[in-house]
Amino acid sequence: MRKQLLSLIFLALTACSEPSRTLTKLPDDAVILAFGDSLTYGTGASRLSDYPNVLSELTSLEVINEGIPGEISEEGLERLPALLDEYQPKLLILIHGGNDLLRKIPSEQIAANLNKMIEEAAGRHIEVVMLGVPQPNLLILTSADFYQRIAKDRNVLVDLNTLPDILGDNSLKSDMIHPNDAGYQLMAGNIFKLLQEAGAL
Repeated sequence: MRKQLLSLIFLALTACSEPSRTLTKLPDDAVILAFGDSLTYGTGASRLSDYPNVLSELTSLEVINEGIPGEISEEGLERLPALLDEYQPKLLILIHGGNDLLRKIPSEQIAANLNKMIEEAAGRHIEVVMLGVPQPNLLILTSADFYQRIAKDRNVLVDLNTLPDILGDNSLKSDMIHPNDAGYQLMAGNIFKLLQEAGAL
């Protein structure tokens, strides 16, 4: 009886945590493209502790780190198509817009650039997972509103909590806006779990 009860609790918890959509299972030779700015590059991490490297270890897949510190979404949009053609990834992990938010670039402009990045991937039949970046705030950190809106409009999987949770915890940060090794480890772990739950792994 106790075993059945525990099984029911487990099923209820996993049902609650299931992502809003599923992904195609990644083949063993799949390439994942991690694309973004300093959060992807790994600013604040020691050698080999950036999230793409940790995610590669967790998945046993090739995860290419194409993060450029300081890049804004307009620059990312210019850079992305050639990388998609070069690496031909099965999955794009998109974390962009943080520098735009810091520079107070209008949210409509950031959203338009992110939408076009997702279009570039979709046009090549590449699935997308996006992480929401929090707006600068001294109190509670939450992902900027447009991330959820884009995910819904484009039907892409989005994680709105990982970065706000990490960047809201000083023990997981190397400075005001970047994780430390423990933060990047958690970031990779959460993405890994999301990919598992969505059926990609």
